[in-house]
Amino acid sequence: MLSSLFPLIYGLIFIVLLWQAFRVMGRGFSAAGKPLVAEKVDRTGRLTIHPELLDGEGRLTEEDLLTVRFGGDGEPPNPTSKAGE
Repeated sequence: MLSSLFPLIYGLIFIVLLWQAFRVMGRGFSAAGKPLVAEKVDRTGRLTIHPELLDGEGRLTEEDLLTVRFGGDGEPPNPTSKAGE
């Protein structure tokens, strides 16, 4: 009895998984055809700013930002930086 049901259950599971695979691939192919649009807002629908860029009163800071430059990246050094920094 069990040996006769095994191929039927196996085939049914195979068909269900195949159906789901085609559904997932179909969504991916339809999404690939759409143009990419850079969103200027986050998931809340509002423009947000990283908190470290704000001063004590909540305005954008006017201070120079600290940047890190890794050697060997092919870009010439910034002319305002001093040697050894």
